[in-house]
Amino acid sequence: MAETGAAGVVDIEQNKQPVIQALKSKENPFDLTGTITVVTGATGVLGEAFCEAIGYAGGTIVLLGRNTEVGESRTAKLQQTGYEAHFIATDVLNKDDLNRASEEVLAKYGRIDNLVNAAGGNVAEAVIQPHQDLFSVDIEAIKKAFDLNLYGTLVPTFVFGPAIARQGGSIVNISSMAAQSAITRVLGYSMAKAAVDNFTRWMAVELSNRYGDTVRMNALAPGFFITNQNRHLLTNPDGSHTTRGEAVIRSTPYKRFGAPDELGGTLVWLLSGASRFVSGEVV
Repeated sequence: MAETGAAGVVDIEQNKQPVIQALKSKENPFDLTGTITVVTGATGVLGEAFCEAIGYAGGTIVLLGRNTEVGESRTAKLQQTGYEAHFIATDVLNKDDLNRASEEVLAKYGRIDNLVNAAGGNVAEAVIQPHQDLFSVDIEAIKKAFDLNLYGTLVPTFVFGPAIARQGGSIVNISSMAAQSAITRVLGYSMAKAAVDNFTRWMAVELSNRYGDTVRMNALAPGFFITNQNRHLLTNPDGSHTTRGEAVIRSTPYKRFGAPDELGGTLVWLLSGASRFVSGEVV
């Protein structure tokens, strides 16, 4: 923050200088060239769009996911586009898998700059149906939702975090609108994503206390997008909207679902130097 004078007025001219210098510079603050970004959940719908956005911004993408066929296919597609990409079959809940992936990335590229914790999604068994007894919730299914969404964010952070901390970088978690307000049926998913928000803010404070302004953590909370996990809740087999899908559309300003590539700009901003003074935010 800029210094204030005797009357407590912010010195606006002093505050403007870094902005002016950035505008005069020919460097693109959104450029990810030379950076290595690990993306978990890269075989998912949103994960695919995230990888394309990172590649478009010049970054190298390391795709992590359980589905080897999809992961290798997407990696080949990225490479054909001219992007540097590498796939490693990985289960984000398996720490040995993650440690092996970290070692492979460091051996190949020598560094890890960024992490996108995109693994997650709704768990069908944890959905509370309207006709279901509210007090007979499947607790094991709730735990499964927490494992995937919360621990699937924590464990990769703690595995890849040390490499990022050595030189500085950005970690982006994926939250949800379900963490912001009560959305019926998806109890486990909602609670897990709310925990991701809390982890994001808590970790941002600890990172700044220990590493200063070199390591940032933020979260991206997408609006309503159709993914493999929520498709059955929002659309019918013929592609039309379910009653729930129609209700979502009615409460969405654009009256449509989002397209995955519409998240790319925000993600690149959070990964790049353009957001270097942003940490602990859920966007």
